Amino acid sequence: MRRAGCSAGTGWSDNMPIARVYLDTSVPSHLLAPDTPEKERDTRALWDDFRSGKFQAVLSDVTIAELGQCVEPKRSFVFEKLGQIHYEIVKVDDATQKIAQKFIDFGILTEKSLYDCIHIASAITSKCDTIVSWNFRHIVKHKTIQGAKAVTALSGYPEILIYAPSSLLEDNEYDTRYT
Repeated sequence: MRRAGCSAGTGWSDNMPIARVYLDTSVPSHLLAPDTPEKERDTRALWDDFRSGKFQAVLSDVTIAELGQCVEPKRSFVFEKLGQIHYEIVKVDDATQKIAQKFIDFGILTEKSLYDCIHIASAITSKCDTIVSWNFRHIVKHKTIQGAKAVTALSGYPEILIYAPSSLLEDNEYDTRYT
């Protein structure tokens, strides 16, 4: 098994643990997104990787609560798809809240983006390898990625990678926008 973002022949051993991939709410929400067919296609391809055991999915209780606010029929569809994969739910605790607050205190994100901070902090405190998100405004953004490096280093947590879901697809085989 390979770590997120690495393919065969890059020096990673097949004995490496399965990468723990945190999903913010935007990812399962794009399992049914006819208005953005490329994101829907790539999200479904990533879901196949979760089903096959290539990656370990991690969600927070905040993600589950936010998905519960989706309108029907999307809500039922997303929860049906969640039932098709093995995933871990992490609880937002005091340590998570403290890390989330650092993103605001350091000026990486603002108070308006508190839930985005909580998603990032949930991934950090649960020691995920990677966060995947379709949120390019706040999460998959250079300032946030650099900020996450600083927060993890200062807080004693392992560095975390932040990508769009398409980036985890092997050779971007499902991403035909550039072919």
